[in-house]
Amino acid sequence: MVRSPPSITRLPLLALIRVWLGAWLGATAAWGQEPAAEAPPPARETLVTDTTQPAEAPEGRATSTVHRSDFERRLPRSAPDALRWEPGVFVQQTAHAQGSAYVRGLTGQQTLALFDGVRLNTSTWRQGPNQYFFTLDSSTLDSVEVLRSGASTPYGSDALGGVLLAHPLEPPTKPTPLRPTLRLRGATADQERGGRFQLQGATETLGFLAGFGGRRVGLLESGGTVLNPSDGKLPEVPRFAPDERTQLGTGFDELTGDARLVWRPTAEDTLTAATYLYRQYDAPRTDQCAPPFSRYDECLRYEEQFRTLAYVAWERAQPEGPSSRVTLSWQRQHEQRTFNRPAFFVVDRGTDDVDTLGTTVRLSPRALTLAGRALHLTFGGDGAVDFLRSSALTRFTALDVELQRSRGQYLQGSRYFTGGLFADGAWQLQPRLTLRAGTRLGLALAHAPADPESGTQRVESAWVPWVGHTGLEWRTTEALSLLAHVDHSFRAPNLDDLTSRQQTGPGFQFENAALGPERATTLELGARLRTSHLSLEGWGFATRLHGAIIRRPRNVTDCPPSTPQCGASWSRFQLVNAASDSSLYGLEGSARLRLPWTLTLQTGVAWAWGESPNPAEPPSNPAVPYAPRLPLSRVPPLNGTAELSWSHPWGFSASTGVRWALPQTRLALADRSDARIPLGGTPGYAVLDVRASWRLGTRLILAAVLENVTDTAYRSHGSSVNGPGRGVLLSLETTPL
Repeated sequence: MVRSPPSITRLPLLALIRVWLGAWLGATAAWGQEPAAEAPPPARETLVTDTTQPAEAPEGRATSTVHRSDFERRLPRSAPDALRWEPGVFVQQTAHAQGSAYVRGLTGQQTLALFDGVRLNTSTWRQGPNQYFFTLDSSTLDSVEVLRSGASTPYGSDALGGVLLAHPLEPPTKPTPLRPTLRLRGATADQERGGRFQLQGATETLGFLAGFGGRRVGLLESGGTVLNPSDGKLPEVPRFAPDERTQLGTGFDELTGDARLVWRPTAEDTLTAATYLYRQYDAPRTDQCAPPFSRYDECLRYEEQFRTLAYVAWERAQPEGPSSRVTLSWQRQHEQRTFNRPAFFVVDRGTDDVDTLGTTVRLSPRALTLAGRALHLTFGGDGAVDFLRSSALTRFTALDVELQRSRGQYLQGSRYFTGGLFADGAWQLQPRLTLRAGTRLGLALAHAPADPESGTQRVESAWVPWVGHTGLEWRTTEALSLLAHVDHSFRAPNLDDLTSRQQTGPGFQFENAALGPERATTLELGARLRTSHLSLEGWGFATRLHGAIIRRPRNVTDCPPSTPQCGASWSRFQLVNAASDSSLYGLEGSARLRLPWTLTLQTGVAWAWGESPNPAEPPSNPAVPYAPRLPLSRVPPLNGTAELSWSHPWGFSASTGVRWALPQTRLALADRSDARIPLGGTPGYAVLDVRASWRLGTRLILAAVLENVTDTAYRSHGSSVNGPGRGVLLSLETTPL
């Protein structure tokens, strides 16, 4: 497949970004990124960036962090790809241009993503895996924190399974001359070629960082085919070239741009203005290109997957004193999809745009004294309102006629609001015992107009949830802490639940305007051991989902009017609230051991088990098997990681890592009709990578990864694409000044 470079006129009219991207398109080489360090750290292959970004994940919870140094040595292909090595996180890919992180068995709408404190979730995020965390350019990230477990008190709706807190690269905080950084990157498995060019500098009070980049990614070559465990045959997804290694329906083009200005008028005040642009073109959805049981030339393609974010933030921080942060943001999420069916001379096109205005206020006063003990409080409020535009048309190519549909995937003119007020606190009851608790009063509003022609009902809904959490941390010794925590979180139905009509992996899904909110109550117990050479952490959790939104099978006679895709689909589903509670249980563990000769060993393991009520009606014939409870959809199998790394003060480093997963044969009703999951479940696998890098001061970083050394054929559970086969990833970064 030959792609032409995307036109620059498709980008927003931001003059500075146009200049950057125009220069990129006219260049003969791709460029790359990452700012050089102020000083090389001893005995570690990490890139030090001047950053004032603090850790945001609440204390006393199950968390882990992907640092900039991890990005450098692992060379992930995307932001979701960078999370594969975190305990309790499992990454699914519906397409090579998409990625969705499962946190404690939940993903999509049931996990929350933030970028520099700005909410990324919109009201059109889908019930299952989605592609939106992929639209964060990993070259602009300084770190990503993963908070596992519910967290609606500090962060609001959607935080049932966990929160992904992405932190951007920051300009230098000390006076620095304007310095360019060039990064080149390539990979053999998918013919990736790309890079980034970046400028950064600072005066006494003003810091600046800006960059632009891009890449072209071709068809992904896997280690081979993954067969159905039940019959040994080839699954319908993905489809392969004749070599049975190259996966059709993969590849995409990408452009990115960003600018960040940080002004520090006083030692306590910081004002930040920033904009981030992501532009993805010509990205097929692998499980729909071609769809199962369809002709080879049918294809659903995301012609445009755009995200634009602009925000300003004011922050005041005093040493040992009060702190505050206020953020105002605007975000636009844009999608344009084309489903081409040449055999029927039909092309369907849909376009959706979501504009989000958001604000966040967080205040932390000076610590108080209660009963002679320190009490730390945080107050705040947040709100985000979405404005939705959606349209769809069908073009009959034989007649050269276009028919505008009465509605798109969503309803034109829909609106959605989510927000609330919260208070959180930590009280040191004794020198070794800390109590943490908080509460939130939330508000969610949904509006969508009726569309009589398509049989779509009007939506006018409001929810006022009240949630909270409490937990104890007991430091039995200086090294060992025992933790217990109970969290009650919520997720209000969004516009995708209430109004969308779309083709999903299990089949065609249509709306339910009568949905109620999901609520999750999680009990978790944990232990942490931290010494100078050893860090151990273990967690066990039990989550009760009340009103969980699940897919219920429907007959072809239930299809809405003017929706031919529903009748033509191999199966049909409608989202419903489960009649009784669903359950999730799991265990997680991680360890990091410092060995002699600057060796470090780190491992992680996670197991989750879930079940929910059977959404199907019991059969009239009692002889037909029927189970009242079934597994929750796409819960990952037992999986884990292990890494051994070595570093030298002269800048050399090497590491090797293995990712593994056992087979997953516990399938939900929707999983059994999902062509992304082989018949009988997803086989287990173990994948080995070998890495090496060299840092020359602050001027040069060379990194290489030999991925999938054994050329294993594997697929992450629920994915449409098999993982890359044996290949090489290369990265070169230079800061000449």
